[in-house]
Amino acid sequence: MRRRWFAATALACAVTLAVAGCGGDSTDKTVGAANTPTFAAGTTMARLAAAGKVTVGTKFDQPLFGLKGLDGKVAGFDVEIAKIISAGMGINESGITFVETPSSQREGAIQQGKVDFVVATYTINDKRKQLVSFAGPYYQAGQDIMVKKDNTTITGPESLRPANAKVCSVSGSTPAEKIKQYVDASNIVLFDVYSKCADALRTGQVDAVTTDNVVLLGLADASGGAFKLVDKPFTTEPYGIGIKKGDIAFCQFIHEQLTAASADGRYAKAWQSTAGKVTGTTPTLPTLATCS
Repeated sequence: MRRRWFAATALACAVTLAVAGCGGDSTDKTVGAANTPTFAAGTTMARLAAAGKVTVGTKFDQPLFGLKGLDGKVAGFDVEIAKIISAGMGINESGITFVETPSSQREGAIQQGKVDFVVATYTINDKRKQLVSFAGPYYQAGQDIMVKKDNTTITGPESLRPANAKVCSVSGSTPAEKIKQYVDASNIVLFDVYSKCADALRTGQVDAVTTDNVVLLGLADASGGAFKLVDKPFTTEPYGIGIKKGDIAFCQFIHEQLTAASADGRYAKAWQSTAGKVTGTTPTLPTLATCS
């Protein structure tokens, strides 16, 4: 009887191990994805989790935030944020399709269902909120200034006029208009692209370059250490995750994922492995806006 009892117990344990683990570890070992999450029927999360795949809009030409490399892979802070959100639905990196979504195409891509959400240096503002909804912000950007690494005279926008500094920006851009408050018009140099501003800074034709700090981060990284940011943003640009208008449940879910990632260190790790390689400092997750 005793031998039969042990045999039966061993058989039961073997069967249980095959299903859920008998005295062993039954945890799903899938890296980066949530363990079999469940969601209310009809929600965006339920649909995507069931499909096991998601399409994300991002930029392919934004160094450190969303840049497509020669290997065909997209890398950057925006990409890492998208991975965090997708993992919360049990979707691994292999289940994410990144679609190039330039600034002018972001609202249309969301409205037409070409993407499930957009993470693409996407500033939250009232005009855009008429067309799409936003989760976040997940990062606070702002206009900044880039100088040569050994420049100690220019420390912020207020130092530009006293230094009689020549400042470069791009024609027709918001930064080019904003900098007029701090620099005499005769000292503003305008080009059609920021790469020409970087060349002018390198050759000494200008003393500084100004635009959104995300763009400057990429230019500084590409300079091989020749340039640095003064790290004194003087405008506010909250970056959000664009989703379909009125999808409050999805917005709340994304907020939960961002909050969890901030608490357990994944947010910091995402920054440090991308844009943080240039800045050397790690931002904290901004206060999340109310979903609407």
